[in-house]
Amino acid sequence: MNKKLLTFISDAFEPYGDFPSRKEVETELLANLTAKYDDLRAEGKSDEEAYKETVESFGDVTEIMTQVHESKDAPNPETDKRFRMSDMENTDLSGAKLSNFDFSMSSLAGTNFDGADLRGAKFKASALNGASFVGADLSDANFAASDMQNANFTKANMAKTKFTSSAFKGATFTGAVFDHTVFKTCDLENLNLNGVIFRGTVFDKTSCKDTTFDGAVFEDVTFHHSDPRKAIFAGAKMDKITYAGLKGMKANLEGVTVA
Repeated sequence: MNKKLLTFISDAFEPYGDFPSRKEVETELLANLTAKYDDLRAEGKSDEEAYKETVESFGDVTEIMTQVHESKDAPNPETDKRFRMSDMENTDLSGAKLSNFDFSMSSLAGTNFDGADLRGAKFKASALNGASFVGADLSDANFAASDMQNANFTKANMAKTKFTSSAFKGATFTGAVFDHTVFKTCDLENLNLNGVIFRGTVFDKTSCKDTTFDGAVFEDVTFHHSDPRKAIFAGAKMDKITYAGLKGMKANLEGVTVA
């Protein structure tokens, strides 16, 4: 089944060619899909049923890549495309004014964006593994099919930031702001999100297996088509609406404080 899922992912990306983060994102998506398939099989679903539900849960990958490969020539006076499709690994852009810049399909591994103004910036199909965004303003930024493994988002402002089908293994989010942030078809497995405040955050078709939320605060947070049952919420504080939603999804809420 692993081979069949890999073929599905490869076929979804095939029409869009190669891009810096493709291999890493495909690997993360495969791990996420495989885990979901195994969970469905453990619930008693047949091979066919489990595969169908797994694929349907990530059925918008081609839609994501269509957004990534939007026309480079489309006029958009508000977007600066000078860094699109660039090789800028380990570049120091700390404190730079980069609002509305387009870094799509660029190699940015190890790049330093600490304290940078990245409001409305685009990072679509970008390789950002090991990049640092400490204290950066990423409000309204857009990440799609990007590799952000081991990236550092400590104290970053991610209000209304949208993350779609991106890899976060080993990423750090200490003190980050998640105000109406959207995680769609992302893999957040095993991440430490302890002490983070989530306000109006949306987890859509996102895996939170073994993700820890000790000391985290949830206000009007939605888990849409996600499976929070294996997330670790012990020590978290949440409002009644968020609590009720998670309870209805059979999440383990032992040790959670309801405000």
